[in-house]
Amino acid sequence: MYKIIKITLLVFLLILVRYYEAYLFYDPFLFFFKNDYLYMAKPDYELVKLIGFITLRYALNTIISLTILFVIFNSKDLVKFSVFIFSIAFVILILLFSYLVMHLKQTDYYLFFVIRRVLIQPILLIFLLPAFYYQKLQN
Repeated sequence: MYKIIKITLLVFLLILVRYYEAYLFYDPFLFFFKNDYLYMAKPDYELVKLIGFITLRYALNTIISLTILFVIFNSKDLVKFSVFIFSIAFVILILLFSYLVMHLKQTDYYLFFVIRRVLIQPILLIFLLPAFYYQKLQN
C-alpha cells in the first residue's frame, strides 16, 4: 500500500513539473510549439539560460523518474544502470538540442520539437518501466 502511495506522489510531482512549466522554467519555445510553429519565425532566446533551464528540467524529471524506478523495482543496480542511460541520453540530446537551437531553420522545427520534448518530458521513464518489468518477468 505504501508503495502505491509513494508512486502516486512521485507521478504527481512529474505532473506538477509539467503543469507549472511556464512559471518554473525559462523556455520561449513553450508558446512557439503550442501554436502553428511550422509557419512562424523562431522566438528570441538567451542560449545559456535556455540550455540551463532545459538541463534543470531534465535533472528534476530524471531524479523523480529514478526514484519511481527504485520504488517499483527496489534495485540499486537497476537505478545505477538507469543513471547511465539517462546520462548518455542527456549528453547526446543536449548536444543535438544546442546545435539545432543555434542553427535552427524552419525545415528543422519538427526534429527540434522532438529532441526538446524528450529532454523536457519523462519519456525515458515511459520506455524503461515496461522494459524493466519485462526483464523482471523473464528472471
